[in-house]
Amino acid sequence: MPVRLLCVGLATVDLIQRVTRLPGADEKVQSDTVEVAAGGPAANAAVTAAALGAEVTLLSAVGDHPLGALIRSDLAAHGVTLIDAAAGSAEPPPVSAVTVLSGTGQRSIVSRNAGDQAFRVPNDDLPDADLTLADGHHPLLAVAAARNARRLLIDAGSWRPVFAELFPLAEVVACSADFRHPEAREAREAPEATGGTDAATATAIGAPHVLVTHGPAPVTWFDRSAGTSGEIVVPPVTAVDTSGAGDAFHGALAVFLAQNHEVRTAAGYAVRTAGVRVRHAGPRAWLAALPRAARPAPGSS
Repeated sequence: MPVRLLCVGLATVDLIQRVTRLPGADEKVQSDTVEVAAGGPAANAAVTAAALGAEVTLLSAVGDHPLGALIRSDLAAHGVTLIDAAAGSAEPPPVSAVTVLSGTGQRSIVSRNAGDQAFRVPNDDLPDADLTLADGHHPLLAVAAARNARRLLIDAGSWRPVFAELFPLAEVVACSADFRHPEAREAREAPEATGGTDAATATAIGAPHVLVTHGPAPVTWFDRSAGTSGEIVVPPVTAVDTSGAGDAFHGALAVFLAQNHEVRTAAGYAVRTAGVRVRHAGPRAWLAALPRAARPAPGSS
């Protein structure tokens, strides 16, 4: 029986173009390819989790604007059920313009995300899930889902005020090296005295388990209950497209945690999943390579 996941947060329309170089001021360049897909941390994580065999529901705000149909169509095509907290709204959904450099796979993103939108859970009805993943966008939705969650995983890409309410409810918080907790400020000024920026961040977050990703560098992990920490090696890969790699990591992490893998083991599988993502161009083509490349072998732990 597949695990059931609830992903809560941002869903966007992503316009992705690959270029050989970025334009300068008042300059135009021709793109090699153009693709349109649903994006955003929660939406991308949901698509990843569904590709790994989970039964996934996404709680987000899309609305009835014509651009919203692009999001709904892409999610449905990849097996994700949408609960739309913005149903009936004529406002356009968030849109991101993503430019990927063909030579390196690095990307530049211009987006507005959710802005100051405030939506509540429709009919106060949330599905039963083995694990809930929240990215902190749409705070009212995140708090409602977190309070209802059996197990809570937080994707902390950058500091959001709602995290002060979410972190005490979380079992695992996975953040990027760029994440800055306001209570860990002293670590940036004297990292040697505080045990390092990652350690100070983990202490400030206070969750039982904290992971800090560093792109191609090792993932740092902290187990507060055991008082231990360490690193998970990221196997080297040739990056073709780094867009959504962190989202793929979080979606896979949610699946393997829900399957009751130990946190470090789940994070190792998630690292492999993100590695598959960056080796393929485009927002969805990589999913075809995912089952054979990233799923754990039978009996592995």
